[in-house]
Amino acid sequence: MNIAISVTGNGSEPFFDPRFGRAAAFCLVNTDTGDRKVHENPALSAAGGAGVKAAQFVASLGAQAVISGAYGPNAFRTLASAGIKMHLVPGSEVLSVSNVLAQFDAGKLDRAESATHAGHHGS
Repeated sequence: MNIAISVTGNGSEPFFDPRFGRAAAFCLVNTDTGDRKVHENPALSAAGGAGVKAAQFVASLGAQAVISGAYGPNAFRTLASAGIKMHLVPGSEVLSVSNVLAQFDAGKLDRAESATHAGHHGS
């Protein structure tokens, strides 16, 4: 399974970023092989619609699941219509990708069943 995790940037062990649409990058992890590759988020500096653009980008990477801290309504709809499962990392603790994956593997990450906030369009 390919999982996209929102991260603060590149590096061999990037840190989790709770933002989805405005995350600096996404770490795509193949859970079968353990391979990881960080992809810069093309939506980071978008004037608007960052959540949708980030969701489309994650889908284009072939992710079947995404792990982040929050999903706006448009990002949620875009990911859901692509069949991508959304998971949430609780709290504000600084975590590495390995820490996030350990929580995912242990079943400690809740699924997002709806948008987690109203979105930022127009703000």
